[in-house]
Amino acid sequence: MALNTFVKLVRAHSTVMRIEAAHIRCDYGLTEPQFGVIEGLGHLGPMPMGELSRKRLVTGGNMTVVIDNLEEQGLVRRDTNPEDRRSFTVALTAKGKALFERIFPHHADHMRHMFSVLDADEQRRLGDLLKTLGTRLQAGLPAHMEDCNDQT
Repeated sequence: MALNTFVKLVRAHSTVMRIEAAHIRCDYGLTEPQFGVIEGLGHLGPMPMGELSRKRLVTGGNMTVVIDNLEEQGLVRRDTNPEDRRSFTVALTAKGKALFERIFPHHADHMRHMFSVLDADEQRRLGDLLKTLGTRLQAGLPAHMEDCNDQT
């Protein structure tokens, strides 16, 4: 039963992400990581590059490329930390904020439409089950596995 559940979870995730990637690419002209940075900074505000990498679940090297490309488009800027010139904070520019404000309501509508294949009760139940799964797995994760996860 566990393997069957895992396969269903992976297949559903794959389908949702494929639809979402096409939506982001076609409607906004962004890659998924670029959209994720715009969305994260739009909701949470400026943050250190390392924190942004952890929140977006990507490596520092990949995040550097994403930030470089967004910076070239004038959507983000890097602000040097005055206390540690080796580190910097990433922030949306005025152009990036305008893009976030323009696309996020459209993105939220897209999510509502995509998940409308489930009624409100089904969405709530699915959300509760996924939260329970993630929370319980995280709580039971052996320390050595947590260390391995930090290195990816």
